[in-house]
Amino acid sequence: MSAGAPPRVDEREVEISAVRAQGAGGQNVNKVSSAVHLRFDIAASSLPDDVKQRLLVLRDQRITDEGVVVIKAQGSRSQDRNRSAALQRLQELVDSVAAPPRPRKRTRPTRASKERRLEGKSQRAEVKATRAKLRV
Repeated sequence: MSAGAPPRVDEREVEISAVRAQGAGGQNVNKVSSAVHLRFDIAASSLPDDVKQRLLVLRDQRITDEGVVVIKAQGSRSQDRNRSAALQRLQELVDSVAAPPRPRKRTRPTRASKERRLEGKSQRAEVKATRAKLRV
């Protein structure tokens, strides 16, 4: 693995089970278990610790409270293609958090932006002042 390459998911750490697909498909759907359920335990994996942490804090509905990624693939009639699709989606999920987020550089607002903000506030204050009841 090179320095900049994202970590690869080891297929031996992935639990894959074949299930029957949902939806239309005629008799084939009732006979053949072509859909695939993929389960990947983040904490027990060989991924680097920082990648594990970023995966665990990720707000993704595919990650359970126990830290297990669950992916269901049923787009194809072929179990092999569904298996490949599920593994690819898992790798894409890992790739999305592989690089650490860039630290934010603090900046100050410019003088012009401060003036625009204050101008907008004073205009709004004028509008509200016109709504006030007149004091006699």
